Amino acid sequence: MSAGAQDDGAQDAGAQDAGAPLADVVAPRPVVAHERVAAGRIFDLVRDVVDLGDGEQVTREYLDHPGAVAVVALDDAGRVLLLRQYRHPVRSELWEVPAGLLDVAGEAAQAAAARELHEEADLVADRWDVLVDFATSPGATNEALRVFLARGLRPVAEAERHTRTEEEAGIEVRWVPLDEAVGRVLSGDLHNPSAVVGVLAAHAAAAGGWASLRPADAPWPYRRGTLPP
Repeated sequence: MSAGAQDDGAQDAGAQDAGAPLADVVAPRPVVAHERVAAGRIFDLVRDVVDLGDGEQVTREYLDHPGAVAVVALDDAGRVLLLRQYRHPVRSELWEVPAGLLDVAGEAAQAAAARELHEEADLVADRWDVLVDFATSPGATNEALRVFLARGLRPVAEAERHTRTEEEAGIEVRWVPLDEAVGRVLSGDLHNPSAVVGVLAAHAAAAGGWASLRPADAPWPYRRGTLPP
């Protein structure tokens, strides 16, 4: 490749960098019609007719989901807490991080995460930070998921522990060095999205001296009820 061609490539890259910021933006299109196709116990199947502009309208069906939180619990030895739980839709026992639905009206996300850590792992944490946010499957559902980093861990008193039922009754708990958990993700041994995203995010944040962490009450524009209708 000639030096001139290299210069042209650099100029093209610079032109791309001058475009829109590399950050997701809430930019709703008008919803012309909305209906609930089917009601579920946790989420509904809904159908929207969306105006994309220039006279083009499309129909989109998706799961209307309350959202969820997950917790990467990291102990003083650098180990992450993983739980094994049966997940029927994929007919598998998956290793996961503590997680749960945002199904209590008005509950702060961090409070929900603390509740899940208490109920699923018998732990409380003295320090909470936002590790990462993601949309689980934005082409199919509006589910937004926030992953917290919990540190300064302490066990829940025996008398205050939650009685787990259904799939949670068989939860197996294991503490895994963070580096090993990363290796399990990359080798294809772990598949739960909260665990995959949370473990990799924790590893990256640790490598950066935790500078990327956000306050536990950091803005979350994609949580349901925050987005425009």
